[in-house]
Amino acid sequence: MSFDFTVPDRVRHWQEAIRDFVDCTVIPIEQEVFANGLTDDVRIRLQAAAKAAGVWAPQAAAAVGGGGFGFDEAAVLLEEAGRSLLGPLAINCAAPDEGNIHLLNVVATEAQKERYLVPLVAGDMRSCFAMTEPPPGAGSDPRALRTSATRVDGGWSISGVKHLITGAEGAGLCIVMAANADGSGATMFLIDPDTPGYRITGHARTIDRTMVGGHCRVTFDDVRVDDAAVLGAPGEGFRQAQVRLAPARLTHCMRWLGAARRAHEIALARSVTRELFGEPLAQHGMAQQMLADNEIDLAAARALTWRASWTIAEGDRSTESSSIAKVFVSEAAGRIVDRSVQLCGGLGTSEELVVGRIYADIRAFRIYDGASEVHRMSLAKRAVRRARAETR
Repeated sequence: MSFDFTVPDRVRHWQEAIRDFVDCTVIPIEQEVFANGLTDDVRIRLQAAAKAAGVWAPQAAAAVGGGGFGFDEAAVLLEEAGRSLLGPLAINCAAPDEGNIHLLNVVATEAQKERYLVPLVAGDMRSCFAMTEPPPGAGSDPRALRTSATRVDGGWSISGVKHLITGAEGAGLCIVMAANADGSGATMFLIDPDTPGYRITGHARTIDRTMVGGHCRVTFDDVRVDDAAVLGAPGEGFRQAQVRLAPARLTHCMRWLGAARRAHEIALARSVTRELFGEPLAQHGMAQQMLADNEIDLAAARALTWRASWTIAEGDRSTESSSIAKVFVSEAAGRIVDRSVQLCGGLGTSEELVVGRIYADIRAFRIYDGASEVHRMSLAKRAVRRARAETR
């Protein structure tokens, strides 16, 4: 048995390059974006700079224009990108595109890869993944899926409503999950947004605001597609979506770990320069406890993320390690940022110190890609099954 946390030279080189790019190119425009909003023009500008800096799409396969790093190596690089809320978008490893790139690379046909994956990796278009529905439709429970796909002459008819679909406004591709009307499972489809019957019908005003294209309500009204639009196999949608599920949870962990680390860095710097009651804040016992707890949460979150990422890189398709990491990292990151706000005082609630913006954006991480409670339920069921088997 071997535990090797050595970072390879190529990964270390990219890590340093991404750190420099984020510090010198991305962070300087944060306040402009916070004030004016994140648009596709900003995305295009940042992505052009990332390509010029040689830090483009490290997690994507080299064959389609990415950096070609392994999943465990990406854990190091995506954390570094996440130090700015704009960093992952800039180097094209942000959700939902990053998860869709991985899904297409594994499941799509060669023709589908040429049509969608290549331009997605190149940054020539954005994408969205339409799974979540308004109540009583699918959310934490995918079995509640109500959007339906019906066989018709020449292909399929898709009807239903999705909501909270990140990045849908302006996306060039929508991957939609629909239940087969004949009860034969669910199917994923690749939908061009100009297809008749596909409409953006609303925007949710959420507390997080650093997502291009917002969080949208999308209506499918007899959207007609042919068999070439099926991603994977008909009726196998849920099974094939597992290809995206565990890796996407972990790439969220990587990116948000970077954001939490940035909040801690800001709080730490303020703690050694801000004087209260005659001495630096960092000399006060209560502040020291918060700083120490942040260090502990960061180290534990990174260890769980690296371990789970390594299991996937080794070919393990089990979702248990990703569930454990997702629950812990989402909650630990929230604690880290919350303490950082407290340490920064009144300015900690503002976007001026960035900590306030991170605080608002990171809260949703405990809900999307499986709420903490759903993951805990799944983990408990697995533990009980093991205990019963051992008892027998």
